Amino acid sequence: MPDDRPTAKQQRYLRALAEQTGTSFTPPATRAQASREIDRLKKLGTSPRHERSQDRRTVSEAARGDAATPRADEIVGYGSSATWGVGKVTRGHGGGR
Repeated sequence: MPDDRPTAKQQRYLRALAEQTGTSFTPPATRAQASREIDRLKKLGTSPRHERSQDRRTVSEAARGDAATPRADEIVGYGSSATWGVGKVTRGHGGGR
């Protein structure tokens, strides 16, 4: 049985098309599947550049963490000896006095 896996060229082209169209794809198992996926992505056309850059920015900002992540100035020490800094803990709204 001949090797029917997608060629490296097809895989590179699929990644480039996915980037241009702002979509993702399931890695194909065969050359025929890769060819069909290439045709599908080519029909989509390119995504406007500003939309792609906005999507990247949104994903990048989401990866930064959330409000529950302690700030560097709230922690003293390193690793297992790290503790909350004295007088640095702030209270949220609605609590306290």
